[in-house]
Amino acid sequence: MTIDHSLERAWTGHTRGSAAYTRLLAALFCAGVATFAQLYSPQAVLPLIASDLGVGAASSALVVSASTVGLAVGVIPWSALADRIGRVKAITASVSGATVVGMLVPFAPTFGLLMAGRLLEGLLLGGVPAIAVAYLTEEVDPVHAARAAGTFVAGTTIGGLLGRLVSSPVAEFAGWRIGVFTVAVICGLAALAFVKLAPEPRGFTPASRRGANPEGNLAHRLAVNLRTPRQMVLFAQGFLLMGGFVALYNFLGFRLTAAPFHLPPSVVSLVFLAYLAGTWASSRAGAEAARFGRRRVLLVSVVIMMAGVAITLSDNVFAILVGLVIATAGFFGAHSTAAGWTGQAAPIGKAQASSLYNLFYYGGSSAIGWLGGVAFDARGWTAVAVTILALAGIAVALAAVVLREA
Repeated sequence: MTIDHSLERAWTGHTRGSAAYTRLLAALFCAGVATFAQLYSPQAVLPLIASDLGVGAASSALVVSASTVGLAVGVIPWSALADRIGRVKAITASVSGATVVGMLVPFAPTFGLLMAGRLLEGLLLGGVPAIAVAYLTEEVDPVHAARAAGTFVAGTTIGGLLGRLVSSPVAEFAGWRIGVFTVAVICGLAALAFVKLAPEPRGFTPASRRGANPEGNLAHRLAVNLRTPRQMVLFAQGFLLMGGFVALYNFLGFRLTAAPFHLPPSVVSLVFLAYLAGTWASSRAGAEAARFGRRRVLLVSVVIMMAGVAITLSDNVFAILVGLVIATAGFFGAHSTAAGWTGQAAPIGKAQASSLYNLFYYGGSSAIGWLGGVAFDARGWTAVAVTILALAGIAVALAAVVLREA
């Protein structure tokens, strides 16, 4: 039997300014908050966790790495599920399940149970990054796809910022467990907002309703993306840059609470306001990519990130903060460009391409986020900064040599 896809071909996507376009971005903004606030809320209280549980910097960082490992493992299964049941249903299941687990995890009585709970939380959270960009590219007019992807990434920065800014002040007065729990409650409200706002998908029909996937089975879609040099270099950007970025934020707090700065945790948590630079840069990068091309914006963004990291080597606290703002803007400009490019340029399997990007992205977060702690415990902040600069240098070299505008 021949399946008529003429209606799918006629659909060109929501245009910028339409009510459905606005609802779509608002819904994904809320999903981003629900995901990234709870994913990174422990990062702001790592020194308190280390002190309470009697572990070092590298071990405490595993509280973040456990969830990002789970997320990295979960993105491909979530993308396959989204192909079967639809994008909105999969994202709803993801944020709802993760929020319930997120409310329980902070009260784990042992470090081992805490790690297991964070791993499960990450697995459940994987649905949003696995599906969101594919959902955007299928539902938004292609002319506005890069800008829309930038706006979504900007929303994720707000989630990450909110989680860190809430958990640390609450933790200083009520303990880190209550701080992390409070963030999970906020995420529950954001998840509910996503359910209410998300418009019904029109650019994609779940495989369960259309028969066999015309792009082939899951293994084929993954393999084609992994054999494409451009896709592999974009995946490498996620691994190298995200790994360095997480190391930057994981261990800067340890540096600022120690000599010679001796800043209190509540003050150190304010460094996460630098995420606002990422919010601006993500949105701006999408607009500039449409104007100047993705490759140029990606390369410039990585160089900006490297400059900011180099500035953090200063012993002046104000210079460190300036460097952090610059590095954050550069990272999110590069990330939003690479993430949007991955889905848009996928030869087949947009959801799988986005999932592979996130697999590498959060794999880098987990591995290098922990490795940065080993470097910090051994040689201090200088070793962390040099590691980040080396990784970013490799990323910019790969992009310069391999990537070309479509």
